Amino acid sequence: MEQVMRNALLYMAKNRQANDLARRYGLRFGAQRFVAGQTLTDAIKIVQTLNTQNLLVTLDHLGESVFTEDEAILSAESCVQALTAIAEQGVKSHLSIKLTQLGMDLSRELCVKNVTRILDEAKKHGNFVRIDMENYAHNEMTIALFHELHAVYGNTIGLVIQSYLYKSKADIEQLGSQNVNLRIVKGAYKEDATVAFPDKVDVDKNYLTLVQRHLSSGHYTAIATHDEAIIAKMKQFVTEKEINRNNFEFQMLYGIRTQLQQHLVDEGYKVRVYVPYGDDWYAYFMRRLAERPANVAFVVKSMVHA
Repeated sequence: MEQVMRNALLYMAKNRQANDLARRYGLRFGAQRFVAGQTLTDAIKIVQTLNTQNLLVTLDHLGESVFTEDEAILSAESCVQALTAIAEQGVKSHLSIKLTQLGMDLSRELCVKNVTRILDEAKKHGNFVRIDMENYAHNEMTIALFHELHAVYGNTIGLVIQSYLYKSKADIEQLGSQNVNLRIVKGAYKEDATVAFPDKVDVDKNYLTLVQRHLSSGHYTAIATHDEAIIAKMKQFVTEKEINRNNFEFQMLYGIRTQLQQHLVDEGYKVRVYVPYGDDWYAYFMRRLAERPANVAFVVKSMVHA
């Protein structure tokens, strides 16, 4: 039953009409639990609050439903504005971007132009930008473009690798040879069993393998998980291998496991919170619900009390 609900939520995440309605009516049905707000001003206030709790941040201007060149350019402008605001406000935050939001499906040239503009702004301020990994259909082109940009921008840019893909072990080896800063996640898209592990136990096992391999090779690793069992194993691993805590950080999503985030900070670990904002919040929200369908009960409760 849970898998059926998860598949339904992922299907709904792709519904363009539902996304358009969500933009029109603003944050609804408990989305504000996972989305920091619809404006950059809203998001910066959240960053400031998290920073006072010794939490680092990665801002993400939400947007996947880009269908025109003008929309892609506008998304790039929003990212540049975020980097400027981070510098002006002196908050501790990186930036996360999605290539489809910046025009990848429209034109590679357009996408490169938009990403370059963002990276130039990040480099000017001494900040860092991570390219998110999207669905499998965009995986190879994302990695190829990353290599092209990394050759120019070096440590200004990082990438995400998903443990539910069979190919990720080989990708880790290749990216590790270039000392790439990687954020390792399990993966939040519905993929075919021909390219991704269908069973959670295999995804978790591969996750530990990828993180431990990248860390052991001396490369900076963002351990992005809310799984307490995995976190406990990683804490034990870095202690046994005497890995410096400056070589990694734990990452979690805004609104999820907040007490665990603070507990890790109190133990002296670096913790970074992924903070999404913007009016294109619907698909992101649906995927959060799909990751843990029990959250649907929270949504129903919010609708009843709306």
